[in-house]
Amino acid sequence: MIVSVLQENLAKSLNIVAKAVDSNPPLPVLANVLLETEDSRLKISATNLELSITMWIGAKVEQSGSITLPARTFSELVSSLSRERVDMRLDAATHTVHLRCGVQTSNIRGIDADEFPPINHNESADLHLEGEALIEMINQTAFAAAREQNRPILTGVYVQLDGQKLTMAAADGYRLAVRTADISESFSEKRDMVIPARTMSEIARIAEHDQEVGIALPSQRNSVTIFAPNVLISSQLLEGRFPDFASIIPRSFVTSTVLYTQDLLVVCQRAEIFARDNANSANLSVKPAQNPGEPAEVLIVGKSAERGDSEGMLDATAEGEPLDISFNIRYLIDVLRVIKEERVVFQSNGPENPGVLKPENREDFVHVIMPMSK
Repeated sequence: MIVSVLQENLAKSLNIVAKAVDSNPPLPVLANVLLETEDSRLKISATNLELSITMWIGAKVEQSGSITLPARTFSELVSSLSRERVDMRLDAATHTVHLRCGVQTSNIRGIDADEFPPINHNESADLHLEGEALIEMINQTAFAAAREQNRPILTGVYVQLDGQKLTMAAADGYRLAVRTADISESFSEKRDMVIPARTMSEIARIAEHDQEVGIALPSQRNSVTIFAPNVLISSQLLEGRFPDFASIIPRSFVTSTVLYTQDLLVVCQRAEIFARDNANSANLSVKPAQNPGEPAEVLIVGKSAERGDSEGMLDATAEGEPLDISFNIRYLIDVLRVIKEERVVFQSNGPENPGVLKPENREDFVHVIMPMSK
């Protein structure tokens, strides 16, 4: 193999595919990235057997070939090079790549490409979405997925296709995020799957806002394939039944409050500084206006027995009954960070019931948070 590529393109692609490399893989070759020449392109792949990422970059190919190289070593080396052309020549007998960039030369030992496991993926997409819409949907749901493996199904994002409606949902037992969108394709039979949240986050990171993304639904293999320009992501699905989340979303409320998103976020961030010492528990109270035309009052308090407290007062528009409730303030911060709208609506049925937060004048995104005991 003799191939030349631009340092900038090589560094970017390695940064992307390396997300599929585990820190302690079960096989030595899984710590490597696979390099393969393909016409006038260099194909770079990595896998942990559950998530696979492949990327293509333009290249000058003088001699075809393939090799696997240690992902971390190769990525660190390429990142340290100047933004010039990178020439790579493989010595097939020793599995060593001689690399030259300007006056810099290096030799990297690898493993034969034949030892790299095959990456299986579907050939064509069943669903097409604009990158910007897909990225927003993932960002507004994946953060709510569970981190622990106690209930593996909750570490994923539930995806449902029904008619011309796409639904994504994620939950960890304490919060739930649901986002819906209209799609151009129509599915006469309901389809659903649970994709690991890690995979979804990588899709959002890789996808371009102004480029279309294709999704190939599972067929014989229990996997999903994502097609983006010059990038292919394949992921195993999670097995199991996702909880019936629709039944836990409240449909009516005794208190409804409208607040400015950024103002609420700033006050929550201040309260979180002190709430950390109290399992992130912070108090939110709502006092509707006593007289017409007057603003309601919303007070958010975070306390630490040792370090002090923070009280933030916000003007708001509120209807219904007064409310005094406690939440994990981190959960409020997480959802406020992914809402772009100027104002949000907070609704509740009392301190013992879940709170609901959603952008004002939008019904396609809802976030449910369980209260904490005081």
